[in-house]
Amino acid sequence: SPQGSITQCCVTMSPVSLTATTSSDEEDDSDSSTKPIRSEKKKNMASLFQTGGDPPKEKKSKKKVPSKGAESEEETPEIMQKNSNKKGKAKKSKKKEERAPSPVIEVDNLEEFVLQPAPQGVTVKCRVTRDKKGMDRGLYPTYYLHLDNDKKVFLLAGRKRKKSKTSNYLISIDPTDLSRGGENFIGKLRSNLMGTRFTVFDNGANPDRANADWSNVRQELSAVVYETNVLGFKGPRKMTVIIPGMNADCERVPIRPRNDNDGLLMRWQNRNMDNVIELHNKAPVWNDETQSYVLNFHGRVTHASVKNFQIVHGSDPDYIVMQFGRVADDAFTMDYNYPLCAVQAFAIALSSFDGKLACE
Repeated sequence: SPQGSITQCCVTMSPVSLTATTSSDEEDDSDSSTKPIRSEKKKNMASLFQTGGDPPKEKKSKKKVPSKGAESEEETPEIMQKNSNKKGKAKKSKKKEERAPSPVIEVDNLEEFVLQPAPQGVTVKCRVTRDKKGMDRGLYPTYYLHLDNDKKVFLLAGRKRKKSKTSNYLISIDPTDLSRGGENFIGKLRSNLMGTRFTVFDNGANPDRANADWSNVRQELSAVVYETNVLGFKGPRKMTVIIPGMNADCERVPIRPRNDNDGLLMRWQNRNMDNVIELHNKAPVWNDETQSYVLNFHGRVTHASVKNFQIVHGSDPDYIVMQFGRVADDAFTMDYNYPLCAVQAFAIALSSFDGKLACE
């Protein structure tokens, strides 16, 4: 197990993190793993998310397969990251961490890319930046998502809508156009009144404006539920993420609710889990030495924050479906794997920024 491979040899007693290194023998073993073992693991992983469902009618154009370049994270120095609620700026860890870049990914058609699942076996590594400049004094920051590589390819932008009763974030494939009616609108994130439950939609039509065969109606891409624990929101957050399952062709099963009682949240609440997958955030472990909750982010996260999280499937907690964490005051890394797409992962990350959760 990954925990077994961590030997704590040096501890930086800053409030941010403790560093951990892997012995060179174990690194060699992990790097020289034979291909059959990897493909077997990949097959098992894909089956975690397969629920059947009919393949979508519209056939997508063929994806470009990314080069296998920077696919492995085994060589990255590991960090056990504090999951802290303390406000104020975190100190940087003494040792500068090298962050492995994203694999080389071709983004020919941005709209298509951000909605298609990550290729199996490849971690898509991204960076989220928060821009608080402007007249609204930080009330409505804009969030930008780029690939975390040399080219810093822009993927998505998101911002909370003003004059909306509930938190409502628009997601666009154009950083300069965050309008609801624009052709660059690709999806939205909407919360309930309490700000504890969120639903992610694509850019399809509201069910009220459905055409005869229902094909233009928006799909629900994900839902996020934040649970309060005994400490209110003062302890580690608990997140449940609900996503549509994948069919035999490894394509997302379309979920187009006809009303609010048919959406992902209601299906999950009623335990009607046909074509639906439930994921959770990985529970951080309490560390007595640092008096904090810690998670292993393999060098991708460097600052303590209650927003840092990893999303996993209950049947395989070692397979990180998505991870998100702070690297500077207004910069975060966001990495996602199959079966998530960029819009799903970005919207899940946006939900963690929402003000009603009252956690910075």
